Amino acid sequence: MAETAASALLSVIFEKLADEAFKKFARSQKIDSELNELQSTLSHIQDLLTDASEKEITEKSVKKWLNSLQHLAYDIDDVLDDVATEAMRRELTQESGAITSKVRDLIVPTCCTKFSLSQRLHHKLDSINTKLQHLENQKGDLGLIVKNEKPKNNNRGNETSLLESEVVGRESEKEKLLNKLLQDEPCKENFSVLPIVGMGGVGKTTLAKLLYNDTQVKGRFELHAWVCVSDDFDISKITKTIFQAVSNENKEFADLNQLQVALKEKLKDKRFLLVLDDVWSENFNDWENLVLPFHSGARGSKVIMTSRKEQLLKMLGFDNLDHLETLSSEDALSLFALHALGVDNFDSHPTLRPKGERIVEKCGRLPLALKAIGRLLRAKTDEEKWDEVLNSKIWDSKSVGDFSADWKSPERIGYEYFEELLSRSFFQQSPNEEPLFVMHDLMNDLATFVAGEFFSRDDNRMATEDLAKYRHMSFIRDEYVAYHKFEAFKRAKGLRTLLPVYVGVDQWWDKFYLSSKILVDLLPELPLLRVLSLSRFSISEVPNSIGSLKHLRYLNLSKTDIKELPDNVGNLYNLETLIVFGCESLTKLPKSFLKLKKLRHFDMRDTPCLKKLPLGIGELKSLQTLTKIIIEGHGGFALTKLKVLKDLHGEISIEGLDKVQSSMHVREANLSLKRIDKLELKWDDVSGRETLEKEILNELKPHSDKLKMLEVMYYKGIEFPNWVGDPSYHRLVQLSLRGCKKCTSLPPLGQLPSLKQLLIQGMDDVKVISLELSRSTDVTFPSLEILRFEDMSSWEVWSTNSEATFPCLRELQIKNCPNLIDVLLEALPSLRVLRIYKCCESVLRSLVQAASSTTKLKIRSIFGLTDEVWRGVIENLGAVEELSIQDCDEIRYLRERGG
Repeated sequence: MAETAASALLSVIFEKLADEAFKKFARSQKIDSELNELQSTLSHIQDLLTDASEKEITEKSVKKWLNSLQHLAYDIDDVLDDVATEAMRRELTQESGAITSKVRDLIVPTCCTKFSLSQRLHHKLDSINTKLQHLENQKGDLGLIVKNEKPKNNNRGNETSLLESEVVGRESEKEKLLNKLLQDEPCKENFSVLPIVGMGGVGKTTLAKLLYNDTQVKGRFELHAWVCVSDDFDISKITKTIFQAVSNENKEFADLNQLQVALKEKLKDKRFLLVLDDVWSENFNDWENLVLPFHSGARGSKVIMTSRKEQLLKMLGFDNLDHLETLSSEDALSLFALHALGVDNFDSHPTLRPKGERIVEKCGRLPLALKAIGRLLRAKTDEEKWDEVLNSKIWDSKSVGDFSADWKSPERIGYEYFEELLSRSFFQQSPNEEPLFVMHDLMNDLATFVAGEFFSRDDNRMATEDLAKYRHMSFIRDEYVAYHKFEAFKRAKGLRTLLPVYVGVDQWWDKFYLSSKILVDLLPELPLLRVLSLSRFSISEVPNSIGSLKHLRYLNLSKTDIKELPDNVGNLYNLETLIVFGCESLTKLPKSFLKLKKLRHFDMRDTPCLKKLPLGIGELKSLQTLTKIIIEGHGGFALTKLKVLKDLHGEISIEGLDKVQSSMHVREANLSLKRIDKLELKWDDVSGRETLEKEILNELKPHSDKLKMLEVMYYKGIEFPNWVGDPSYHRLVQLSLRGCKKCTSLPPLGQLPSLKQLLIQGMDDVKVISLELSRSTDVTFPSLEILRFEDMSSWEVWSTNSEATFPCLRELQIKNCPNLIDVLLEALPSLRVLRIYKCCESVLRSLVQAASSTTKLKIRSIFGLTDEVWRGVIENLGAVEELSIQDCDEIRYLRERGG
């Protein structure tokens, strides 16, 4: 188990050492020789890990050796991270004259700054190499040896004659070659060669299999043999394979002469078919020696040769070779669908077809590439995965066979790891239906055992333990966290993770307090932190020392009381995730944001006081999560800055749309919204420009295959563009239209197939709602479960034209709609919860008649609700189990049923 962790760390180290930019900077610091020595020694040690993994369980000394290796691997990674961070800092600052003085607090304390960066690195690497050499020298005492691992899988040379269950296309090519196989063409030899030539991956081997396994071909030839030659043209090996195939014997021969004589006898006067697949050799002499036994065969014998090389075939007299072309677009798409979806079409997944067509073209319609990518996406119908493939770097690869992980982002790999652990019950879904996961006690014990001496949880043992060895720590987030509890953490100089955890139900109103001394005195003592969370603590300031944590990848300040971030946050060059979600007092972000080039996720939801973004945020090309965009006028952040951010996905809120001066600016930015699944569009609540606002909203049209939630606030147009309510938004489940005061009608929302929640609020100019919601006699709102109307001051009539309306509606709320009088609805068979506030009594009467299955009724401030009206209402409340009545002063008593 320790071997697995050590091996994973070594892989990270080797990857960093192989980076060209890293190697260039290392040469500039004259530390390349030490790094080469380190890499060489690590490679030797890596060769011992297979044997160590078998011995660590039973031999404590080997386990200890592996732990020492893992500790040293952490130290190596820290030094390499220092080097890479300094290289990045120099690239960003471009201040060559001041570099030496500015690296002082990066790697060593102030007392050592008289030494140059190069000298300090020499010293560190010399020390590490000495320790590494000591570990390698222990292999003899521990009995560790280099064990041969399983040979790496090599797809070339492994093809057999067996045909795949389904082959797409190639009918015309097969027919043409089949005619040549079945006819006796004029030939001076007893056998002739039938070449299949084409680029790698075009399907040469598959076509050869189709011919080899054809029933007519089987009947025409007496003997059959298939040899996968590949780039090793070994005459003895090829000849032996042919002999075994035609004789069904497994004899051993002293030399090639005896073998060829035996083969000659087996082929004598027999019509044979031989396939030589994937021939790379262009040596004519080798060919002549190989075919010597073939001449004894009967006339009409054939040799099918597949090759991407032409030289040998030209020497055999083939001057005008027909190259096998790529598949047609239609056949290529069918083949891709077959391997990605299990069927040869996109009938069940029409939204994936355009993406499939683009993948097919990127694969050049090459069957091998189509199969490789199709298998990667096998049974994955999540469109985001297909987008990741389309936008990945695998298309820069020269080899189509090694795509397994190249296309996946770190987030996708992490997600798949989690899914794998979940499928193996390492994690379990929380039983209370929250989007949380728990770990069984047995799994927790196993994880704790595997974590060993590198991970620790605060359980009041900190003061007595040797904290220096720990790399990852968590602690209980108590209501009051005092400094004395953490003073011992100063010894954990190599700590990478510091996380608070909470035991119990985490209520939003709970307050947690952290000693300021922890922030001021402790954090500077933990310079190697990668992960730091201060979430939910009542802290109002982020200490300036945060800027010295140059290894930091993840910083969570969510739901704290901070008002701003210090400017030196820009020194966190490695930062990938920054969370300020729920920081309701946050008003300012530093200008130094421009330096956070590696930032991938920036979550600033629920930050109402934040009204300005730093200008450089639009240049952070790695950003995938940017939850809020604030558009400003007069030289502030502009929507056009979004066009650089190609990988945004998830949730985004765009505020200040009234400041956009041209719909063309929106068109440029909209390319960045193609992977957004939750979109909030917000204008300021001021008078607007009706025509321009509609053009802007039209250009903000999100991709229909992604969107799940949409909210439009304070839109100033008179009507909505056509895309709002279009049934092509088949994933849209939640929609809110709020404060759109100038709209005189609602968009046609009734045909949205997956819509479950709908809120209409503050649309002051809407008087009638009828066909606007459906414009169809079909089933309308087929999936809607929750419907709310609020603050509709002019609304007077609500009617539908179909009995098949709201078949799934279970909750309805109408609030503050004082002029609504006519409600003409058919039955609401699924309605269970009905809430009516500040409305006319006719609304209540009509709805209780339409919703006789209601079990929960809440009413408040119903105008004109007298005792007489109430008696009529009560007759329709037979299913009601819970009744709430507030501020209905005209009712003097409640009448019991039948009373």
